[in-house]
Amino acid sequence: MALHTWLLYLVAAIGLSLTPGPNSLLVLTHGALHGHRRTLFTVAGGAIGFTLVIAMSMVGIGALLKASAHALIVLKLVGGAYLVWLGVQLWRSPPVMLSNAAAAGDMRPRSLFRQGLLTAVSNPKALLFYGAFLPQFIDVKRPLLPQFVIMTLTFVGIEWLVEWGLALLAHRVRPWLQRVGRSFNRACGGLFIGMGCALPMTR
Repeated sequence: MALHTWLLYLVAAIGLSLTPGPNSLLVLTHGALHGHRRTLFTVAGGAIGFTLVIAMSMVGIGALLKASAHALIVLKLVGGAYLVWLGVQLWRSPPVMLSNAAAAGDMRPRSLFRQGLLTAVSNPKALLFYGAFLPQFIDVKRPLLPQFVIMTLTFVGIEWLVEWGLALLAHRVRPWLQRVGRSFNRACGGLFIGMGCALPMTR
């Protein structure tokens, strides 16, 4: 993977990690109720879950690219359209409301880890999302496996740092997110729309 491609991917991954999703909301809740140290187990479970989901997406992408030399063009265009659609949905969505109910009950590290893992892998939209996002940065002239490894480690590393930061700042972020949630959703939706329009055109 070329350095400029990785830098573009890094910026996009940071933006996507900041977008509210099931795992980030779970981490916010656990961080507020259990403290940032215990929430590390939730973050770790989510990181393992994201790794598995990205790996499954990459297996499908790799198989498709081997079957057709022109598949990447189609993947980029369809993926860009899907990102735009997600952006429109996020733009129109109501503010997120964080509930304490999700974190009630078992506080053991094993339980927190399992909640983070299952939240990451149980969302079928995640496979579609990574299937739309990752092809935008693939260079078919280079070996696929090293690119997949770099993209996985980069995304999971960024996600870990963002979620750990959310756990540390949970008491401050939660009320702010609920207060300006609509504007935040629109900003994140605009990010998705922008990427969906721009990324398929990049080389």
